[in-house]
Amino acid sequence: MTSHGYETGRLNLPFVGICTFGKYPYQADWDAIDADVAVLGAPFDMGTQWRSGARMGPRGIREASTLFSFGHAGAYDFEDDITYLPAETTRIVDLGDADIIHTDTIHSHANIEAGVRKILAAGALPVVLGGDHSINIPCINAFDAEEPIHVVQIDAHLDFVDERHGVRYGHGNPMRRAAEKPYVTGLSQIGIRNVSSTARDGYEDARAMGSDIQSVRHFRKLGVEQMLARIPEGARYYLTIDIDAFDPSIAPGTGTPSHGGFLYYEVLEFIDGLTQRGSIVGLDLVEVAPDYDPTGSTSTLAAQILMNTLGRILHHR
Repeated sequence: MTSHGYETGRLNLPFVGICTFGKYPYQADWDAIDADVAVLGAPFDMGTQWRSGARMGPRGIREASTLFSFGHAGAYDFEDDITYLPAETTRIVDLGDADIIHTDTIHSHANIEAGVRKILAAGALPVVLGGDHSINIPCINAFDAEEPIHVVQIDAHLDFVDERHGVRYGHGNPMRRAAEKPYVTGLSQIGIRNVSSTARDGYEDARAMGSDIQSVRHFRKLGVEQMLARIPEGARYYLTIDIDAFDPSIAPGTGTPSHGGFLYYEVLEFIDGLTQRGSIVGLDLVEVAPDYDPTGSTSTLAAQILMNTLGRILHHR
């Protein structure tokens, strides 16, 4: 204590400082990544078909994530009796955002892909903050020189449209583009529900191309363990989380909300099991549109699920 009664050092409270993800160090030089996890923003929402706004997702998620900047003690979870993200061994950096060129999907996606390639070349886990779900396309493209991956999608929508009016790289296309890749061994599409922009033949195409499609109701009937049992064991997983997989009652801040969605612990327990069943080698979280949620709950949910996912990935490695 000083003579004025203040503690020495910095408290570094959540509302203090620059909003990097979790208040982890900012690494501006993408050729000097030295970390286990690298976070990249992809503030692109020109792939949306209705409400835009997900371009503000990375900024909203980063700001919300400061609530979970755990400091020196890490994050002790008394339910698991595990301290996740201990400061002495956690090596996470924030790379800032890929540059986005307005109205130019191809070059914006190329910039995102370049960032993911830099992360993979450094041997780190890429964590990409969307942006709309089309940003998954460049993320998956970047894995072309890696070992095969199985894509695990948590989402309200199938996103398996091949082409509509010439559009192949919007937020309705990413899982179709992923399924076409020779290094994608299959897809687990979880949370799909209600009416969809994907027609019946899109579902048939998805199954024919290696997809296992499960709704929220299917998931609840199966339970977490049986859902995990449907996913190839010991595989390398790319996990893509669309925030609209969650019920709008807890995640209203998204462009295409769909009622009947997941609650927090359902997804957390599934992801916890996934990190123990195989290896998550890439991760994106998309479609957070903060301006539709003045409470900030959606951004907080996104940050919380990401921090807990990273904690479990690193712990179970």
